[in-house]
Amino acid sequence: MSEQTIIIADDHPLFRGALRQAVSGMDGDQAIVEAGDFEAARRQARLHPDADLMLLDLAMPGASGFSGLMSLRAEFASLPIVVISATDDSTTIRRALELGASGFISKSSGIDDIRAGIQTVLAGDIFTPRSYQDGQEQDADVADLIYRLQTLTPQQSRVLGMLNEGLLNKQIAYELNVSEATVKAHVSAILLKLNVDSRTQAVIQLGKINVAMVV
Repeated sequence: MSEQTIIIADDHPLFRGALRQAVSGMDGDQAIVEAGDFEAARRQARLHPDADLMLLDLAMPGASGFSGLMSLRAEFASLPIVVISATDDSTTIRRALELGASGFISKSSGIDDIRAGIQTVLAGDIFTPRSYQDGQEQDADVADLIYRLQTLTPQQSRVLGMLNEGLLNKQIAYELNVSEATVKAHVSAILLKLNVDSRTQAVIQLGKINVAMVV
């Protein structure tokens, strides 16, 4: 079995240590890469394009809730991402999966359950806590918004994430290595798909999918 690269993205050193312990106890060889904030997580994903898995804390400096997950899913489409969070109600889990997570592990889980979750996703399956009860989104507006977000192309999702970070068109163009005209076209498409009239409204809409995170 070849070495597996796993990115652990969490701002709490103690919990990163627990995740490292879980990964280290698995069969085979693992290369573990750590990140303490969202930008470091993105940087490590860029440095390790063949990484097998990212464990992503939803409440990390540099990203607010699901916007970070969406941004990473858009940029690293082939990288499975397992959300790690202390906020583990069914609504949070369902939204994480709908927005591209390959699994969800509660921070209250024991080492064995964490390890089982990681192994499940590495095997190509989706992992959720045993307590998770699937169902319909209770908030009709949020259900509609998630559907609209799912219609965005990967590049549009990246642009929306950058709008959420407060970047200007010229900054987004530089980051994506495209023209400002291309960025404006993406923004126009995003506003149309989200049924809003301005960048500010788009960012406000994005914030509606976030639940109150337990840090």
